[in-house]
This record gives sequence, C-alpha cells and structure tokens, in this order.
Amino acid sequence: MARPDPVQAVPGEPARESSLTLERGLSLLQAVADAESEAPTISDLANRIGVSRAAVYRLLGPLQTRGLVRREGSRVRLGLGVLWLAGRVQPQLRAAASPALRGLAERVGATVHLTVADGTEAQAVAVVEPTWTSYHLSYRVGTRHPVQRGAAGRAVDLPPGGPGWVVSTGDLQPGAFGVAAPVRAVAGLRASVGVVALQPFDVDEVGPLVVETAEAVAAALS
Repeated sequence: MARPDPVQAVPGEPARESSLTLERGLSLLQAVADAESEAPTISDLANRIGVSRAAVYRLLGPLQTRGLVRREGSRVRLGLGVLWLAGRVQPQLRAAASPALRGLAERVGATVHLTVADGTEAQAVAVVEPTWTSYHLSYRVGTRHPVQRGAAGRAVDLPPGGPGWVVSTGDLQPGAFGVAAPVRAVAGLRASVGVVALQPFDVDEVGPLVVETAEAVAAALS
C-alpha cells in the first residue's frame, strides 16, 4: 500500500495566518472602542467579531500587554495605551502635511492650517505662516471651535460637488476671511485645509489652490 505524500508547506501560509490574526486583533480593538456605554463582555466580543471565546482570550493577550485594553472581570475596556497612541497622531499629521501647507502659504501670502474634527469640534493641528509678507494673521495650533462655524469647520464634512471649497467672513474672528477645502479619502479622518487672512481673497484663484493642497495632504497621509 503506497504511503501518502507528506503534507507540503503552502508558500505564504504563515503570512496569511499572521495577517488574519492581525485583522482579528484590530477588529477586537475596534469592537471595544465602539462600545458607547457599558463595556462589552468576552461573549459580546466573540459574537461581534465572529470568533470563539477562546480566540478572544488569545487576541486580548498582546493588546493587554501593550496597554491598549484592560479587563475588569469578564468585561473589556480601552486601556491608557490608546491615549499614548493618540498623542502620537498629531505630530505625524503635522510632519506629513507641512510641505503642502508651506507651499500654499508661500504662494498666497497668507496663513494656512490643517484642521481636524474631533466630534463636534474642529481643532487646528498644523499651522504654517508665510515668510515673505510684511504682516499676516496669526493662528495658534490647538485652536478649537465648533465644526459648524468657520470655513475650516464647515469644510470638514463638505459633500462632493460644487466648487469644492467653503468661504467664511468673520465667523471666528471679526474681519478675518477664510477659504477651506476638505481632506478626502483618508480612512478615519475628518479634516480640512484652510487659508485665513485679514483681507478678502480672490476666491476663484485661491479656492482651487486650497483644493489642490488638500488633495496633496490626503496623498501624503494615505
């Protein structure tokens, strides 16, 4: 009787298994983050990501080690490690976006900013001022305002179509003029690129430049 052929290793199998484990781990972390009130149980998480309870326990191990989740009996909550990761986002956003923002600031001679939505608020996470102007408007990193106010806030959720930018006059600061365009197609990010000055812009000229810069920022972040 002929012996069966030995099982042959499948090229790429370990990589596929690692990828699947990573995907499940990320899905688990997302499921914990999506809980809006009471922390989910192990059984809740197993049902949400479609794995066994034993698999959930295995996936939780590395996440707990890195402080991304913490267990309270059978319930799971986000850990303080998530705050550390969140704190690293803004510096990386600034580094990636700064070249495009600098190009726009020097071209139009006005202050340019990258604004990111945080719930119902918009926050300036990067600001670039032109180097050659006699005067320009100062805009501080960390400035927050409601997303429904100012060009930068309203542009965050601007739907496709139309000119592609938003214009504001004196919404946040009397006498200030702003033009902003959304940063699109970056997963998990609601953001805009804006330019602000103390005199009105030629919107037909500046608007397309702002849109072009927002597209460049999106490409840098993708």
